[in-house]
Amino acid sequence: MTTIDTVRGPVDSADLGVTLMHEHVFVLTSDVQANYPDEWGSEDARVADAVVKLQRAWDAGVRTIVDPTVVGLGRYLPRIQRIAEQVPLQIVVATGMYTYNDVPWFFHYRGPALDEMVGASVPDPMVDMFVGDIRDGIAGTGVKAGMLKCAIDEPGLTPGVERVMRAVAKAHLQTGVPITVHTHPGTRAGLHVKRVMCDEEGVDPGRIVLGHSGDTSDCDHLAELADAGFVLGMDRFGINLEVSFEDRAATLLEMVRRGYTDRMVLSQDASCHIDWVDPGVMAFLPQWHYTHLFEDVFPYVLEHGMTQEQIDTMLVDVPRTFFEGK
Repeated sequence: MTTIDTVRGPVDSADLGVTLMHEHVFVLTSDVQANYPDEWGSEDARVADAVVKLQRAWDAGVRTIVDPTVVGLGRYLPRIQRIAEQVPLQIVVATGMYTYNDVPWFFHYRGPALDEMVGASVPDPMVDMFVGDIRDGIAGTGVKAGMLKCAIDEPGLTPGVERVMRAVAKAHLQTGVPITVHTHPGTRAGLHVKRVMCDEEGVDPGRIVLGHSGDTSDCDHLAELADAGFVLGMDRFGINLEVSFEDRAATLLEMVRRGYTDRMVLSQDASCHIDWVDPGVMAFLPQWHYTHLFEDVFPYVLEHGMTQEQIDTMLVDVPRTFFEGK
């Protein structure tokens, strides 16, 4: 078996149990939170609210969540440690960087950005940062990252996105820690992931989850990605705005019917609090929470022909084998 690092320490892959591969505890804009603390309110109240919500996930049968909150999403491990002490849930945290366009200003005049100036290839400091988070722990907390994360969205393969993608790939090759990529399937962003991370950097596509694959109903394209070896993240159940509940479920059912049960993982991309969304807007997303799969999605797909064994494969077997690298 394989050892996976969690907030409370390493666990055996056999002990992951029911695993949601893409959930957040908090998604925050760090500069805003640091400078306008009234928006955040009481730290104790936020932590207590998170404990209640994560306990509900445990009570529904979840045993592990992967939280791909990295730089750009407000990662702050001391708070997550405090929450993890109060719930039995295992939380796997991530390292990496989240951007759809440019890298943060910190990196503009470091690493490959200096190549032309010095006339040589300059190593990217991101790689050492990511590797350090995995091998040594994050920000002195002792918590080691068990996942790598980057993103590509509708703007496509911008220079900043490509730089982060290559840094994540290099960190993976040094450490063996698997990767999740936020993708935009409507623009076939997974094909950019394949070219850059797999064809050029040498990452096995079986070690990459293509997040948000369920945001499209183009099952032929999803089958193309699964056939290339990727794991598909059907991980935004509950975000029923541009893609309806029925469409998300229909895509999942069709991919299972086509024989791709062992190439998919499930999640909701939910959080205890996300400051990107006005609280009033959340009223239009009543199913966007940690137990929507169990309360609404699974009863629906079972009625439409899916089996419990197939659900268990996506919740237990695929996450385990993904972390094991099989």
